[in-house]
Amino acid sequence: MIDGPERVLTGFRDSFGSTAAVVRSPGRVNVIGEHTDHNLGFVLPGAVDRAIFLAIRLRDDRALRFVALDKAERYDGSLDEIRPVASQWPNYLLGILTELQAQGVELRGVDCAFGGNVPMGSGMSSSAALECGFAFGLNELLGAGLSRVELAKLSQRSENRFVGVNVGIMDPFASCLGRDKRLIRLDCRDLSYTYVPFERDDIRIVLCDSQVPRSLTGSAYNERRAQCEQGVAQLQQRHPEIRSLRDASPEAIEAIRDQLDPAVYRRCAYVVAENRRVLAACDALERGDLSAVGAAMNASHEGLAHGYEVSCRELDVLAAAAQGLPGVFGSRMMGGGFGGCTINLVEADHLAAFQDRMAPVFRDQLGKEPVIHVCKLSAGTELLG
Repeated sequence: MIDGPERVLTGFRDSFGSTAAVVRSPGRVNVIGEHTDHNLGFVLPGAVDRAIFLAIRLRDDRALRFVALDKAERYDGSLDEIRPVASQWPNYLLGILTELQAQGVELRGVDCAFGGNVPMGSGMSSSAALECGFAFGLNELLGAGLSRVELAKLSQRSENRFVGVNVGIMDPFASCLGRDKRLIRLDCRDLSYTYVPFERDDIRIVLCDSQVPRSLTGSAYNERRAQCEQGVAQLQQRHPEIRSLRDASPEAIEAIRDQLDPAVYRRCAYVVAENRRVLAACDALERGDLSAVGAAMNASHEGLAHGYEVSCRELDVLAAAAQGLPGVFGSRMMGGGFGGCTINLVEADHLAAFQDRMAPVFRDQLGKEPVIHVCKLSAGTELLG
């Protein structure tokens, strides 16, 4: 994979014969707060030191020329005829152009080459990194004057409308607004946010990749959303002020348990508890209490596995193995579900031992070679020059 801005700039020169501005756009992790976003709750993501790098140059005509360096593929098109294409990756860039145009931004043709070191399919949101990077770069070069929050929302709309994937706001928000040694407590109801300190240099964020493709199918995702909505409708009969599970308390859910389908109860109880875990984890980080953060992560995995029921055997095996290791504060599945990675908070002094101990878990219990990504928090999308 392309692993830095110099290689992307070299690839741009090889493709287009000139130089360009370079944008770094990071992937993201989410320490806690899964499936709370579509219930208008809280999440706790952060940008990481894995990124997509984009070399971008405006043109004096209407031509669009994109090169995906990691795929060794090229797209040629025109601003006068933008429509989705079968090869998929150009759609992440084309959608940004359509959304900028809808904002009233006067576009020009663009040359763009990109690549990076965000692992594909790992749940670190390489697609959001690509979209945010392209949107950010064009915003700078065209002088469009959009804020980072506006760019995050634009990137989400692009993926929803043009690419056709119903993503939430968390991924582009973390990519656009990340900060070094900070997580983001994001309120998905009104997009208010605060930065939460994650300053200990002796802690690593470690992802163990189950190598099971993330497969939260549309039907499974939509079913769970519908179940949450059923729970809200039932709650509103007693509490008209409740607009989403974000507003509900554990006591309110327990009070109507007998009136709910058992699966609906489990979904709602998980979401209500998870929202509280996010806020408790933020408070613990402010106090520097990593043990409390880890305990919340472990409880989150339990809830995702047995309450929201979106885990899988591989994720359960990896989380259970990690939770018992020295130097591990907490471990849970990260992302939509049924595949992807676990996220682990690991003391740096125990990192090598963690990797050594997890390797046989991969091989003996999962029948796979270990894939482990070590990350640190980083700044959000930025122009490098």
